[in-house]
Amino acid sequence: MFEKKLFRADMIRCVLCADAPCTHACGKIDVASMLRSIWFDNEKVAASRLPEENLCAACSAPCEAACVRAHEVPIRRLMERLHDEVKPALELGEPQDEARLRTQLCGVPMENPFLLSSSVVGSTYDMCARAFEAGWAGVSFKTICSFEIHETSPRFSAITGDNGSIIGFKNVEQLSDHSVAENMEIFRRLKKNYPTKFILASIMGQNEEEWEELSRLSQENGADAIELNFSCPNMADGGLGSDIGQVPELVERFTAAARRGASIPILAKLTPNVATMSPAAEAAKRGGADGIAAINTIKSIVGVNPHTYVSAPAVRGKSAFGGYSGNAIKPIALRFIAEMGRNPELSVMHLSAMGGVENWSDALEYILLGAGSIQVTTAVMQYGYRIIDDLKAGLNLYLAEKGFSCVAEARGLGLDSVSETTEVMERDTILFPKFHREKCIGCGRCQISCADGGHQAIRLDRDRKPILNGKNCVGCHLCVLVCPQRAIGSSRKRLEKRH
Repeated sequence: MFEKKLFRADMIRCVLCADAPCTHACGKIDVASMLRSIWFDNEKVAASRLPEENLCAACSAPCEAACVRAHEVPIRRLMERLHDEVKPALELGEPQDEARLRTQLCGVPMENPFLLSSSVVGSTYDMCARAFEAGWAGVSFKTICSFEIHETSPRFSAITGDNGSIIGFKNVEQLSDHSVAENMEIFRRLKKNYPTKFILASIMGQNEEEWEELSRLSQENGADAIELNFSCPNMADGGLGSDIGQVPELVERFTAAARRGASIPILAKLTPNVATMSPAAEAAKRGGADGIAAINTIKSIVGVNPHTYVSAPAVRGKSAFGGYSGNAIKPIALRFIAEMGRNPELSVMHLSAMGGVENWSDALEYILLGAGSIQVTTAVMQYGYRIIDDLKAGLNLYLAEKGFSCVAEARGLGLDSVSETTEVMERDTILFPKFHREKCIGCGRCQISCADGGHQAIRLDRDRKPILNGKNCVGCHLCVLVCPQRAIGSSRKRLEKRH
């Protein structure tokens, strides 16, 4: 079984440059592409693209000298590990075509399952065109409305990781600031110049008449499907956005209005700011929707300035609840997708999933829980349209390794293992941790966490290596999670006697 060898932590100082100097300095390997593949959990594809000869073995590493953080990223060592550790373990090489990525959304063909979600990343003709050229299958265009939009400045804030990459992202951005007529012209140009690309028209009305009219116009001007925005957290005043998504009766009513305006597929984009999503999803189905898009962003506050006492983004001393997105919300989004994927009332509905997708394995998780298409925004805002290369290549290789002929064969395979309660989980065995002493550096993090947050089952020997007390260990695996060296795995099971 393939064991992951390289992690983001191995290249933490890399900033994933535009037009990267490392590639220019090398001249033999597309170094920047290799580094991005490691970053986006795609090391196998990167290794498969390396030549048989280890070109880095006798190299003076001009790539490292040319790096914008000169000599801070161990590029040569990373390339050698791809060649020496990852490449020999490959089961398959990179597939030569993308035929197995082809899919459909409510019967409309798509080149692959990846769409830009409705946001700033798909808000102009030029942006969509560049995304299509990069390889995205389509776009959910930034939500079209008939009322004026006036944005704040600034309107973004974020929670970042150790290297500055975004973990969670907050926005207070609203809808498209182009007129309806301007957006319809964009649809016509996109469909004319990119006839095979999927255009999902995101719309928001103020009443039944507007929902119907925007729906009709979207179909007439080339949209392949319509997405009803019942979920924007920044447009909740006056019965808009998430105010609608929280009331199933309104979801059904406005879905029915949009259905009167168009015959093409309709998706209802639902809010996560609810306890369960199924009531609104079932209401959308009754109103005539063909599918569900979820999740939109989660209402949030990100940080409070200790000096001004204002949360971010601050605009002249004021802020507001805003939409939270990024990889941090993926567990919440997966829960909602699984909820709807398990609901028999929604079995005929297409699920277009979004929420924290950065790499192909994130996307796969949604597919395994029932999603048929994947939408992405925050990762594009951070890393650019270029991430589509690794999204497609990683998923394509996975499908080939598993012997799947198409994305649909993987859809929903993870649903049977999921339950809404923990009562179904077996409780009679313990899976002990296993310490890999050759990887251990003696930091003692496992001992500290077990002592203060676990069951006092670990002590350090004279060499600062961990020793397990099996009588105290309950197999919680906190030590596995906190080890910075990934030097702890799983070992044997012990049967627990129940009295």
